[in-house]
Amino acid sequence: MDKWKAADVTPDASPVGNAAASTPLSEAWREAQALHRTGHAERAQRGYEEVLASEPDHPGALHGLGLLQAQAQHWQRAVELMTRAIALAPDAVLHNNLGNVRVALKEWDAAIANFDLALALTPDAPEIYNNRGNALRGARRFEAAVADYQKAIECKPDFAQAYNNLGVALSELRRFPQALGCYDKAIELAPDQVESHHNRGHALTELQQLAAAINSYDRALALAPDYPYLEGLRLDAKMHICDWRNLDSELAQLEAKIERGEKVCPPFALLALSGSLPLQRKCAEIWAHAFDDVKDVLGPLARRSRPGRIRIGYFSSDFQQHATAYLIAGLLEQHDRSQFEVMAFSFGPRSTDDMRQRLQAGCDQFLEVGHLSDVAIAGLSRHWEIDIAVDLKGFTQGSRPGIFAARAAAVQVSYLGYPATMAADFIDYLIADNTVIPREQRAQYAQKIVTMAGSYQVNDEQRRIAETVFTRAEWGLPERGFVFCCFNNNYKITPAIFALWMRLLKQVDGSVLWLLQDSADAAENLRGEAVARGVDARRLVFARRLPQAEHLARHRLADLFLDTFPCNAHTTASDALWAGLPLLSCSTQAFAGRVAASLLKAVDLPELICSSAQTYEAIALRLARDPAQLRSMRQRLVQDRSTAPLFNTALFTRRIEAAYVQMLQRQHDGLGPDHILVANA
Repeated sequence: MDKWKAADVTPDASPVGNAAASTPLSEAWREAQALHRTGHAERAQRGYEEVLASEPDHPGALHGLGLLQAQAQHWQRAVELMTRAIALAPDAVLHNNLGNVRVALKEWDAAIANFDLALALTPDAPEIYNNRGNALRGARRFEAAVADYQKAIECKPDFAQAYNNLGVALSELRRFPQALGCYDKAIELAPDQVESHHNRGHALTELQQLAAAINSYDRALALAPDYPYLEGLRLDAKMHICDWRNLDSELAQLEAKIERGEKVCPPFALLALSGSLPLQRKCAEIWAHAFDDVKDVLGPLARRSRPGRIRIGYFSSDFQQHATAYLIAGLLEQHDRSQFEVMAFSFGPRSTDDMRQRLQAGCDQFLEVGHLSDVAIAGLSRHWEIDIAVDLKGFTQGSRPGIFAARAAAVQVSYLGYPATMAADFIDYLIADNTVIPREQRAQYAQKIVTMAGSYQVNDEQRRIAETVFTRAEWGLPERGFVFCCFNNNYKITPAIFALWMRLLKQVDGSVLWLLQDSADAAENLRGEAVARGVDARRLVFARRLPQAEHLARHRLADLFLDTFPCNAHTTASDALWAGLPLLSCSTQAFAGRVAASLLKAVDLPELICSSAQTYEAIALRLARDPAQLRSMRQRLVQDRSTAPLFNTALFTRRIEAAYVQMLQRQHDGLGPDHILVANA
């Protein structure tokens, strides 16, 4: 998902130049113009209308009235008035302001054409280069946008907003160090420009300098306490480095604001902070409204006759070495090609890694669409006559919900990447199972629920575990002590679960807790939290990231995987179970807190599912003192891996295909989406 706000491109009420120079100006026109410049919009509008009543083709009054309409966000009326003004008296200012209106309408190509005409008339206008850069960025022509912002700065070296916008374009190109330099320069020139502090925080987050990012977010909040979504981004950054100072009060404040309908937190960030289903839905509803403006751009879908083969489009930015790809690769390969045609729409970075090559080979068509706008991708999907569009991203980082708001297909499905409701009327179905979404919870989700037999989560039965035999000493682990393990991302660790883990270490002599190291700051903070709870910091052991096959192999060194809640392990849980490592989990209310339970049922280890923190702690302690029982569980996992439903890719593929058939049958019968139950195949 995007974590920064672009520059405000609302048309300027005080354009330079004189669009009406060729027309004699009446006293009424001069007065209306003066009122407009001093912010008296209603009186200015009456003045412009008075001029137009006597002189309907007065270009200055048409332009001024168009600007007022734009400032009131009556965009189409603004286009009509400004277009009439331009036809009467072409002018750089008119083209510039009409271009800005079209940017607001996301009519990128038309906007670029207006700015081209404006620059042809005024070649060295920095503001117009900046505005064209915004349109180019909207059209995802980021290199061209960079060039325009640089030209704007060349023309006006102290142009703070252009530096900020240049940073945004460079961030889109993932040139974060360069972007950071642009934000620093923007802040030097305009210290109170809030979006530059916000965007600087984003760049620092991407560079894994999270403590510095939090400082930037703090500065932005000091300037604009209600800046959209910033408070949630800041708290999310704190969770990523396990900085839990004031967490309870900050979370309570965040929750209260979400309940009031405020734009305060991205929905994905909330999943690790709160297990409340109503709160998650409310947060998603607020976020989803941002995509309302593209819903009708392409018009209604043409009805497709019943296809010979069903065309499934999978949409993601993660078609490379990524958790989603590890899970879904086998599904793409095993779809029944006599019934289904499989297409991938990739809007992430271009890649040549082994996983990308496998995914490309597993699809009938693999389309690189990252350079296209959301509406253009939806239009391309329609061109290919995709029957069912499967969004593998939801509201996670790198997502493109606008594709689905513009209706890429008649049936649109949220699957795998986002374990919650998107609460958006452009998503028809959410694929789940009876564990992650029990029947009695369906009403709390905005989409219709597809309840899969077994687990909702696909797995790839071809995932390789390296033959490397690691030693505990290589990873700083005790040769004989008990190794509790959690390879979840650090942001999922809460103070409550960490305190529980520390109690376990105190009660199990010689034990350690083996964690993934997301950052040095997170490791330092967790060590400090351990000491504060009376545990030697050396009993926390941190593991660097490894390639997937080697990462799976090192699971053999651990004794028990301790899951997090309210947000469980997802792919990480499948990793542990596939590698033969028993996993203990606690189920909470929402989807994200019930995933591990779904997986454990699918490998026939329901005894490792807990319903309370107290039970979780008791079972963890018992297992740490009963090596024979753990060995038995490990043996069962290894022996049954090839037959367990969780890792039977062909079985899962047949089940999800049955769901797709039912979805499309309803659509062809003229019926709306409804809950679907997929029986055992």
